Amino acid sequence: MKILSTLILSITLLLAACSQPVAFKSSDITGVDWGKTLSLTDHNGKPRQLADFKGKAIVLFFGYTQCPDVCPTTLLAMRDVLKRLGDDASRVQVLFVTLDPERDSAQLLSGYVTAFDPSFIGLRGDDAATAAAAKEFKVFYAKQAGSAPDTYAMDHSTGSYVFDPQGRLRLLVRHGEPADSVAADIKLLLAGQ
Repeated sequence: MKILSTLILSITLLLAACSQPVAFKSSDITGVDWGKTLSLTDHNGKPRQLADFKGKAIVLFFGYTQCPDVCPTTLLAMRDVLKRLGDDASRVQVLFVTLDPERDSAQLLSGYVTAFDPSFIGLRGDDAATAAAAKEFKVFYAKQAGSAPDTYAMDHSTGSYVFDPQGRLRLLVRHGEPADSVAADIKLLLAGQ
């Protein structure tokens, strides 16, 4: 019996040593205890939650339509990621959450996100729902006064969150991560990694 136990333990250790963890290019945040819920309205007026997209990988980004640099470059990068995914792009949903519901109406948000890709969905809520979503995802944002009341800017976090098709938050993508790297990570998630 002792020999059998030793043999089973040896085989288990050998198999564990052979299975390497997945090497993502983005930051692997699998298992964090935040980023589990999101309840906002899409740019067509439909209430949305993360569960609505189960079965797809989700890329979630927080920003605003008046953003001069980070938001448009992130959305352009996500469009490039989808191109690199080919047929698998249909298994990915890009969600853009506005941090500026005061200016970003549903109509403005719709025109903005779909200009990058028709499949992108803009999400918005009132101030309280926006604050709750940002808190759930540990997103920093703050209004910075401009030269006139309606010309303010929004400082905000720049990372994107990626969920696997089972709805689990898995990756934090840094702003500026090459599209090839992000596409490779998403392919791993789509393959069940």
